[in-house]
Amino acid sequence: MSRRVLLVLALLGFAAPSLAQLAAPNGTGVAMGHIHLVGDVEAQKQFLVLLGGVPMKNGTLDIVRFPGAFVNLRQGETTEGSVGSTVNHFGFNVKKMSDWLPKWQAAGITIEPMTRPTQAYLIGPGGVRVEIIEDQAIETPIKFHHIHFFSDDPVALQAFYVKTYGAIAGKRGNFDAADLPGVNLTFSKSEAPTAKTQGRVIDHIGFEIKNLEAYLKGLQAAGVKLDREYQASPASPTLKISYLTDPAGTYVEMTEGLTPKT
Repeated sequence: MSRRVLLVLALLGFAAPSLAQLAAPNGTGVAMGHIHLVGDVEAQKQFLVLLGGVPMKNGTLDIVRFPGAFVNLRQGETTEGSVGSTVNHFGFNVKKMSDWLPKWQAAGITIEPMTRPTQAYLIGPGGVRVEIIEDQAIETPIKFHHIHFFSDDPVALQAFYVKTYGAIAGKRGNFDAADLPGVNLTFSKSEAPTAKTQGRVIDHIGFEIKNLEAYLKGLQAAGVKLDREYQASPASPTLKISYLTDPAGTYVEMTEGLTPKT
């Protein structure tokens, strides 16, 4: 991380939130894991630190840790930002918006015009869109909250996550939604075609799964096609991974051992 960013954080009185663990898994062994961004790793890291994240490593994998989730980073070229793909944005809750907005404004983060004081949309490097919602009931200054999908059939996409991962169907405001430990999955109707996530700034999303190998065998027995079979991650020998693509085109990683050992 650059000395300039560290200086900005110090001048703004920034304090990192406590390093909460990922949520405990649901009855099928699934919990929120990570969002994976591709682009300029250093720029993404600086942006995420200004949101309250804490950089760390799992093997050679660059991770920024937040209460409730990780954001993983990979250097590479991307085709587009997140808007226009099946994952339009992901979102955090903050305990008090007024504690954060001046820091982001002072750091020069792009903020979309706000329509209400308790909600903001930030645009980060590579065009990643991040929603911030005030929730004074949370126990930390910032906490991971949701992934917002856009597709031509949000109800079918909701049903996929309910069936595949044991998410609990419901509503978030007027949106169809489904809850997993550590994350709300929100589904909106898109009038325009949406692109697959792979190759864009939000390349994929990820769930941490207990007993991953056995879980994947169950998915395959149920007819779910995997894009990548169960294997050790090339970035970390203690991390096990697999991938599939959801019906809308979202690339989904399934992991076991995402939390760094140190």
